[in-house]
Amino acid sequence: MGDTLQLGSRSFRIERIITQELDRGTGFMNFAPRVLMPLSDLDSTGLIGWGSRVTYRLLVAGPDAAGAAFQKWAQDEIGRRKLRNTRVESLESGQPQMRATLDRAERFLSLVAVLSSMIAAVAIAMSARRYMQRHTDACAVYKCLGLSRGQILRAFGLEFLLVGAAGALAGVLLGYLAHYGLLLSLGGLLRVSLPQPSLLPALVGVLAGLVLLAGFALPPLLALTRVAPLRVLRRDIGLPPVSAWVAYALGLGAFVALLLVAARDLRLGLTTAGGFVAAGVVFAVLALGLLTLLSRLLRGRLRGRAAMGWRFALAVLERRRAVTVLQTVALAVGLMALLLLGMTRNDLVDSWRQATPADAPNRFIINIQPDQREPLRQMLAGAGINDLLYPMVRGRLTHIGERAIRGDSFEDGRARNLVEREFNLSYTDALPEGNRVIAGRWSNGPDAGASVEEGIAKTLGIRLGDTLRFDVAGQAVQARVTSLRKLDWGSMRVNFFVILPPQAMQGLPETYITSFHLPPASTALGNRLIAAFPNITVVNTDLILRQIQDILDQVIAAVEFLFVFTLAAGVTVLYAALSGARDERMRDAGLLKALGASAALVRQTQYAEFLVVGGLAGFLASLGAIAVGWGLSQFVFDFPYRFNAWIVPVGVVSGMLCAFAGGWLGLREVLRQPALATLRDA
Repeated sequence: MGDTLQLGSRSFRIERIITQELDRGTGFMNFAPRVLMPLSDLDSTGLIGWGSRVTYRLLVAGPDAAGAAFQKWAQDEIGRRKLRNTRVESLESGQPQMRATLDRAERFLSLVAVLSSMIAAVAIAMSARRYMQRHTDACAVYKCLGLSRGQILRAFGLEFLLVGAAGALAGVLLGYLAHYGLLLSLGGLLRVSLPQPSLLPALVGVLAGLVLLAGFALPPLLALTRVAPLRVLRRDIGLPPVSAWVAYALGLGAFVALLLVAARDLRLGLTTAGGFVAAGVVFAVLALGLLTLLSRLLRGRLRGRAAMGWRFALAVLERRRAVTVLQTVALAVGLMALLLLGMTRNDLVDSWRQATPADAPNRFIINIQPDQREPLRQMLAGAGINDLLYPMVRGRLTHIGERAIRGDSFEDGRARNLVEREFNLSYTDALPEGNRVIAGRWSNGPDAGASVEEGIAKTLGIRLGDTLRFDVAGQAVQARVTSLRKLDWGSMRVNFFVILPPQAMQGLPETYITSFHLPPASTALGNRLIAAFPNITVVNTDLILRQIQDILDQVIAAVEFLFVFTLAAGVTVLYAALSGARDERMRDAGLLKALGASAALVRQTQYAEFLVVGGLAGFLASLGAIAVGWGLSQFVFDFPYRFNAWIVPVGVVSGMLCAFAGGWLGLREVLRQPALATLRDA
C-alpha cells in the first residue's frame, strides 16, 4: 500500500488491498489483477475511448425467491430483446469448479430431509400400532356404552391430532435452534448478516408431520373403530382384519408425495422413494424366509439348559411370525435410512476432498512459443515439475455439419457467445488426464476425429458424427465428432472444449499452455520463468484455490453437522418405534415367570430375541443401503460408487444394539414386577 499506480492519464495511490471480491468468478480472464477505483474518476483517466472493451456488471442480492424471480425475469428480457453479450451469472454458473459441489450439497440436504421423513414414518407407524393395541379393550367398552364408530374415530383422532401438533411444534422449535448451530458451522463463509428465517419452513415442517401422521396413523385408528363389543367378555377376539389396504395405500401415496416434495429433485425423490418401497416388500419376504430358515437350522442344534433361552426365543418369534416380520421390516427400513445417510455422507465428503487435492495446479503458463517449448520444459524439469505442455490454436466455429452458424443462429445467450468468439483448440494422441469419454470412442491415428466437451455439445446441439469446421487464421479446418467428453473442472488442470486430430492441425499457428503445482517455498520460480521468457504469462491461481477450499471446508462442516443431528434424531426415533413391541415381550416374559422360569432364563430369552430380530434387520438394512446407495451415486450424485465391506457387519451390530435398546427398559420393568402384575398389565 502507498505505491502509485498509473491508470491511463491519471496516477492513483494504492490505499487498500482487496483479498476477496464477491463477484469474482473463476473464469480464466478473472485470474488477471483487478483494480477498484471511484467511478467519478473514470472519465479523467481516458481509459474509455474508441476501441476500448468495457463490460458492466449489476450485483443483485436478496432472498432466494426474489433472487430466482429476478434471474428469470432478466433471462426472459435478454431473450425477448435479443441482447447480445448479456448474460445472468449466479454462483453456480460463474464458478464452474463449485457448480458440482453446490449441486451435490443441495441434493444431500434434500436427501437428509427425505431420510428424516422416512424414519419419522416408521416411528409413527409403529407407535400408532402400539396405541391401537393398548386401547383395544377401551374401545370395546365404548362400543358397549353405545358410542358409534364415528364418535370413537373423532375422539381418538382428536387425541392424535393434538399429540401430532404438539410434536410438530416441538420439532419446529428444535429445528429453529439447530439452524443456529448450522450457521456456526459455516463460520467465515457468511460475511453478511442473514435475515431471520421466515415462517414458510415452519409451516412446511408442521404440514409434513401432519401428513405423515394422517397417512400412517389413520389405518390403525380405522381398525380400532371396528373392534367387536364382545371383546369385553372374550379377550381372545382380536382386531378384525380391516380392509386397511386402501387406507395404507392412501397413506403410502401421501408419503411418497411428501418425499418428492421434500427432495425438490424428481430423480432423487423417485430413486429414494422407489428404493425404499421396493426394499420394504423385499425385506418382508426375506425376513419371513430367513426367520423360517434360522428356526429350522438352529432348532435341532440348541440343546441343554444353556440354550434353553434361545429355544424359547425362536419359538416365540415363530409363533408371532407376522409381528416379528413387521418389527424386523420397520427396524430394517429405519436402519437402512441411517446407513444410507452415513454412506452417502462419506462418499460425498471424499469426492469433495479429492476434487481439488492439495497438489492441484496453482500456476498456468500461457503464450509459450513453439521454439520455447523445450527450454521451458527443461527449466520446469529442473525444478521437479514434469507436467505436459499442450498446443493451443485459436479458431472460430463456422459450420456444424452442412449448416453455417453465426451468433444469431442461436436463441441461447451462452451459445451465441461461444460462436462469436474464438475457441481454444488443441490436439493430442492420448486422452488428457481428468477427461472421461461418455459417448463414442477416443481414437488416434488416421481415423482420429474431434472430441467435444459434453456441455458445449449440448449447448450448441453437436452430436456424434457431425462434422465441425473452424476458421483458423483464414484456413478451414474440419473434423468429424467421434467422442463426447466429461471434464473434471475442479482439477484446475488445462481443459479444452474441443480437441481435434493432430493431422488436421499441421502447419497452423500455435502456442503452448501448461499448468503445474508450485509449492510455497518455490514461488521464485515464476519470476525466473518470466525473466528467461519475457513473452509468456504466468497466472497465479492460489487465491482462487484458497477460496474454493474455504467453501469446501465450510460446506463439509455443514454436512457433518446435519449428519450428526439427523443421526441423533434417527436413533431417538428408532428407539421410540422399537418400544412398540414392549407389550408382547412383557406378556411372554410374565408367562415364563408364572411357569417358574428364573430371571436369568427370562433375560436370556429376551436377549436372544433382540439379537435375532436386530441382527436380521441390520443385515437386510445393509443390503438395502448398498443397493440404494449405488443407485444414488450413479443417477443422482454422479460420483463413482465404492463398495465398503464393513457396511454389513456395521449394519448387523447396529441392528442388534437398536433392538436391545428398544426392549431393555421393558425387560428391566418385567423382571422387577411379580408375574401376576405383568400379565394383568399386558
